[in-house]
Amino acid sequence: MEQVRKVFEEENQKERLILDSLNDDSEVEESNDFDFDLLEGANIYHLSDIERICIDYRLRFLNSALFKGELPYDAISKIKDLEKAHNTSLKGFKIMAPAKMFKLKNADDPLLFAPIGNNYYYLIHSWGRDLHPFRKLMMWPFKNLENFIAFVLLISLALTAMVPEGLFSRQQTTSEFFMIFFFMIKWVGGISIFYGFKMGKNFSSAIWRSRFYNA
Repeated sequence: MEQVRKVFEEENQKERLILDSLNDDSEVEESNDFDFDLLEGANIYHLSDIERICIDYRLRFLNSALFKGELPYDAISKIKDLEKAHNTSLKGFKIMAPAKMFKLKNADDPLLFAPIGNNYYYLIHSWGRDLHPFRKLMMWPFKNLENFIAFVLLISLALTAMVPEGLFSRQQTTSEFFMIFFFMIKWVGGISIFYGFKMGKNFSSAIWRSRFYNA
């Protein structure tokens, strides 16, 4: 029984150290001493790949200390297994998740990574549905300015097509169609810009590593 108690104490101590490392809010970029022969190549991501994913799905890639969600025990367990296999203590954890899952500062389903070095990160555990294809589709207009303009034009064109023919004249001409289309662009674009400024929104390409919720 004494040996069992010691084993449980050792495991609890390891978990406390892991939680302390996950809650470390240091801004210093860390790297871990992995045995590369034991790593799975499919779980190794360069920072440029992470940036592309964050922009496509409108996610943030931030220090794990800022994460306000609950880490599943599977993630802690995988960290313990990695530390045992690689005979090291992991640090510098990052999490990829939507902005609402982080404790962000005011400027006026997550993936857990550990840094390897040279802007490479190792994916330890993922949970939730943050990389669902539907989310990628929904966030497409917010990737950058070009996508946003294209989205406004498409919405304006759809709304123009919905205007009943003969609303302004007996037979709608091409010039009238384009005039209505022009006013739809002004209406949709104006509302979008007003909402963006009011809520402090920005494009995904500009905020994927921002620690601020409105910048």
